[in-house]
Amino acid sequence: MFRLRVAVSQCSAARSRRGRTMNSSQTQESTAKEAPAEEPLLQLQDFLPHRLNVLSSLVSQALTRVYGAYGIGIPEWRVLVSLGQFQVMTGKAIGARTHMHKTKVSRAVAQLEQRKFLTRRANRDDLREAFLSLTPAGRAVYEELAPRALEFTERLSEVVAPGDRAAFDRAMRQLTERSAKLVGDAEDTDA
Repeated sequence: MFRLRVAVSQCSAARSRRGRTMNSSQTQESTAKEAPAEEPLLQLQDFLPHRLNVLSSLVSQALTRVYGAYGIGIPEWRVLVSLGQFQVMTGKAIGARTHMHKTKVSRAVAQLEQRKFLTRRANRDDLREAFLSLTPAGRAVYEELAPRALEFTERLSEVVAPGDRAAFDRAMRQLTERSAKLVGDAEDTDA
């Protein structure tokens, strides 16, 4: 009998606590509903740099399906295509054109050289620098992948209405130019 009274008493106390918690919780909810929500200063999903970064990341991930079968990554792809386009370049020129850091370019060049996709020839005027070019094997990979990359670009671009493509290209060019200017302005301020 004593155990039964203790159990009933404990259940009543627990119900009472739950009621207080619910009442407290309900009070907090009603206060939150009544108080105006403070707008965040910045919403990441609407922040243009973030949106461009997400787009770039997704496009790069999708594009890896084109060249990934050759076991090359994004930096190697950029070096391969740069050399396919310009024939002979220095690592520094590739870095400037692709906006890759020199260590990334250097690693990509080393990997492509190890795979016998590119060759380097010393610059007699500046021994710290080398002229890079594709080997016949590298040229074959480039020539096989270039049409597939262009087809990928077509599939990606088809979501932009044909009448909007010139404006889209212009906006991309303008954003790129403005970003480069902002980088230059930041470097001038830091100096």
